[in-house]
Amino acid sequence: MLSPETIEAGRHMLAVCNACRYCEGYCPVFPAMENRLVFEKGDLAYLANLCHNCGECLYACQYAPPHEFGIDLPRKLAEIRLGSYEEYCWPEPLSAAFRQHSVKTASAVVLGSSAVMLALAVMSGADIWPADPAGDFYRVVPHSVMVALFGLAGAFAALVLTIGCARAMRSFRALVAPGLSPVAPGLSPVAPGLSPVAPGLSGPANGGAKSPALQGPALRLSGLWSGLRDALTLRHLHGSGADCPDSEEQRSPWRRRFHHCTMYGFLLCFASTSVAALYHVVFSWRAPYGYASLPVLLGTLGGAGLLIGPAGLFAVRRRRDPALADPGQDGLDTAFILMLFMTSATGLLLLALRGQPSMTLLLVVHLGFVLGLFLTLPYGKFVHGLYRTAALLKYASEANP
Repeated sequence: MLSPETIEAGRHMLAVCNACRYCEGYCPVFPAMENRLVFEKGDLAYLANLCHNCGECLYACQYAPPHEFGIDLPRKLAEIRLGSYEEYCWPEPLSAAFRQHSVKTASAVVLGSSAVMLALAVMSGADIWPADPAGDFYRVVPHSVMVALFGLAGAFAALVLTIGCARAMRSFRALVAPGLSPVAPGLSPVAPGLSPVAPGLSGPANGGAKSPALQGPALRLSGLWSGLRDALTLRHLHGSGADCPDSEEQRSPWRRRFHHCTMYGFLLCFASTSVAALYHVVFSWRAPYGYASLPVLLGTLGGAGLLIGPAGLFAVRRRRDPALADPGQDGLDTAFILMLFMTSATGLLLLALRGQPSMTLLLVVHLGFVLGLFLTLPYGKFVHGLYRTAALLKYASEANP
């Protein structure tokens, strides 16, 4: 949860940034920040989830460590993001999973899920070794059992994620009471010698129109498209230039590219499963499907994306400046990356060896990873994509009143 200390530290840093405004051209966080008179808990969560952790502001900041102010906004917003995941979690007792999630806990969930799948295979009378050479997965775990098990797990995950998104959007929509000071008491509204806003920009500080954030605008069609476009293109992973910083002196497009591989790989795998379900239910076409069939082609492309993307993100994380990250989220990030990678790796291996004696054991392991992924989705790093999209939609409503 967001502790009083974290909230106070976040307010202090944002007040300093709001007074300085040197970084306002870097990303949406700073224009959104300037629209606020005070920073309540919902504002902190909104700005934290709007942040893409590009890191530009840290290297541009004159108050960054070792300055006595110690302003490290990317790390502080990362800490607030983690707290917001816990705040929006349902049921609330499971919010502790966000801080306790690690490779060990993920492995334990997968082992338990694989044990369940193995038990189901034995109960169905499947040949464990050697497997049926026909490569029919439903002879190992019956279709009805698979649908019931994964349907329940998927429905629960969807319910938890929907409640979390509703809580996030309700929190982001909180209005700022009129007549409050734009910065914390005792701080100068603008650092000496700095303009309150960039030339040509209009806002409350230079006599422009009243901030749409204070008027609670509804999300119009243009704003909806703008927010979704920014989410789908990962536009703000560019920072202020062409690439995202890995350190003060090094920029690279790979963090953005690996995010694209991961996101679209996941969506392609979802599309593959949906098409396969359509084949089975509507057309009564039973698996296994040919290598040139649409479900297999979509799944193969998606699986490749979920190998390249997570592996690349893991490598990028290891070489990025530690000052940009919250060390308390190492386990959360690594566990999610591992789950995505292994789900894809076991799926592609199963596809290649589905007619081999090892098929039953490979299927058990793959389904164990899939079930484990379903169970941990609402309590892992997956939520950051949904809450960031919600924040981008909120920002679009402010930018397109």
